[in-house]
Amino acid sequence: MKPLVLTLRQRPKQRLDLSPLVPHLLAGKTASQIERIALQTTRQSVDVAEIFRVRMGDVERILIEGACERFDHVGQSMTGGEIRVDGDVGTQAGRLMAGGRLVIRGNAGPWAASGMRGGEFQILGGAGDHLGAPLAGEMTGMRGGVVVVRGPAGERAGDRMRRGTMIIEGKSGAYTGSRMIAGTLLVLDQAGPLPGFLMKRGTIVLAEGSGELSPTFLDCGQHQLLAMKLWSEFIRPYSKRAASLLKRSLRRLAGDMAVLGKGEIFIGKRN
Repeated sequence: MKPLVLTLRQRPKQRLDLSPLVPHLLAGKTASQIERIALQTTRQSVDVAEIFRVRMGDVERILIEGACERFDHVGQSMTGGEIRVDGDVGTQAGRLMAGGRLVIRGNAGPWAASGMRGGEFQILGGAGDHLGAPLAGEMTGMRGGVVVVRGPAGERAGDRMRRGTMIIEGKSGAYTGSRMIAGTLLVLDQAGPLPGFLMKRGTIVLAEGSGELSPTFLDCGQHQLLAMKLWSEFIRPYSKRAASLLKRSLRRLAGDMAVLGKGEIFIGKRN
């Protein structure tokens, strides 16, 4: 069966909250019911029909065409199914995602995958600051699932990450993996200064030439760990480059000794 297709009529004049447009909330609805769904905005109220042309199909597979950076909360809290977006999206894409698959064929704004608990989230362009990080007042960021960014990511990617796997194939900004609690984060290009700042637990894998580490990390020498080779088999379907990096000899650093100190950073040669 063909997917449900939402095609943008024209660029919106205000930011739009697309969180109602996820498979489990559209289940059982007709085309006319979907067109009448209200989208929260920053000014005037609008419904789906004012923004999109709706071509009915399987609501478990949604395609959004002509997206732009004013589309916020895309895929928020989705529990299953698939959403594909052609274009850029705004803030908090994939926030609180618990299952399913979300693919952005463009760039994502700040706080993408914030509080994510499960599923697969792919960003084929770049991601803004605070990828997988908590919002103000929250204690933990990403809590499960897999996030793959094919381009660069901004500052504080993986901040307070609790579980899950994050792969950034491009560069990342300062404080990558800051305050990590657990989980695995890989950066295949250069990371900015102070990766792993104040991390308590968890694993960060960086490419050689990344930014300066905090002096509170202890150098544990070069290693070829069997666990990393096994982990590479899990990673391979998402990123062959990441899988290749994990199979190499890696320099291990333990820290951050300024806090609990049970985290680790591995550094390997780039492809």
